Amino acid sequence: MLRKLMKHEFRATGQIMLPLYLILLVTAFGSNIAGRWMIDSQISAVSLLGGFMVMAFAIAIFAACLMSFVLMIQRFYKNLLQDEGYLMLTLPVSIHQHIWAKLIVSVVWFITTLFVLFLACMVVAYNVRFIQEFFGVFADILRGLQKLKISEALNGTVIILEFLVLIFLFLAAFSLQFYAALAAGHSLPNHKMAYSVGCFFVFQFLVQFLGTMFLIGLSKSPVFRFLSNWDPSAIVAIHTGLLMMIALVLVYGAIFYIVTIFFLKKHLNLE
Repeated sequence: MLRKLMKHEFRATGQIMLPLYLILLVTAFGSNIAGRWMIDSQISAVSLLGGFMVMAFAIAIFAACLMSFVLMIQRFYKNLLQDEGYLMLTLPVSIHQHIWAKLIVSVVWFITTLFVLFLACMVVAYNVRFIQEFFGVFADILRGLQKLKISEALNGTVIILEFLVLIFLFLAAFSLQFYAALAAGHSLPNHKMAYSVGCFFVFQFLVQFLGTMFLIGLSKSPVFRFLSNWDPSAIVAIHTGLLMMIALVLVYGAIFYIVTIFFLKKHLNLE
């Protein structure tokens, strides 16, 4: 059922995100043309059109980033907390599957948006010399990788995987904080959205407060003294830092996941 829920989410959100990506790439191409031939034109109308193309590209970037964020909130709100919630919550699907379907789809759109933004910037900067330099650097990196020892290659691969896991978990935890605020706010009978906004800021304050207290406590603990006197190799230090960040993000996300599940199961008020 999780696969079917994700398919439904991708279909619903793709109708918005895919055209936005196309617009972003088209405006990137237009900005490339404007930057090379139009903005410095002696004809004022052509120069003005070039300026509009660059402005359209900037607006498309903002729209793509904003919409990926808005859809993350809107799908959870509309699908589980409004009238659709009566239908969705009666399906033979657990609350966990509903949450994971929306989390995975949201994270995929966040990452896809970043990739499309990178691709759009490449289109804007495109020229023959740029492509030659880019592939020249890429070839240098490949030649450098071929000279690595097996242990170095394995460590590099693991570091990349750890970094990707960290990105996924951070984006999921970021989404869960909004889900938890919406679920908590909609447990009340009136002014649900206003209470949801209030819950978000309360959660944000608690995260910052508890994070500060944790760092203060850690600075006085034996663990901090051990880490201060520890002199690991660069590779070990990178692994340790990434694993510690993964653990912290896991705790951060798990708290909001539990809060979301609790309110959706026990206190959701759809009236």
